[in-house]
Amino acid sequence: MDLRLQITVDSVNPHEQAVWWAETLGWTVEPSDPDFIQQMIDEGHASEDETLIFDGQLAWKAGAGICPLDQLGKVPRQRMLFQLVPESKTVKNRMHLDLHLGDREGTRAQLLERGATFLHEESQGPFAWYTLADPEGNEFCIS
Repeated sequence: MDLRLQITVDSVNPHEQAVWWAETLGWTVEPSDPDFIQQMIDEGHASEDETLIFDGQLAWKAGAGICPLDQLGKVPRQRMLFQLVPESKTVKNRMHLDLHLGDREGTRAQLLERGATFLHEESQGPFAWYTLADPEGNEFCIS
């Protein structure tokens, strides 16, 4: 089975979250298609209220996706989708990401500089990890 996985994350600022997570994972933000979006507005299939200008481009307000660069434009693909919701995160995640990004100390420092929040350090036997939160408060671990 060729498993491709999409993880969907509720977000108050989906485009900003997409940029943050793309940099964190070494992935890329999926490009907007301003011409298609404008065509949908012109033909009455969408309204300007459903769009925004992000990074100088017309984009759908409802969300933004990221994927590994080598999978850009392919279907299916591994993907994270950040979808617009009106409320901020208020309670602990029921599911979170565990990231193995290499140098745990260096990675933590870089993520904190970019807006992550350090929550705590844990260990179990020979395994150790840091729990952090992204700029919108979603918990994740680096080990």
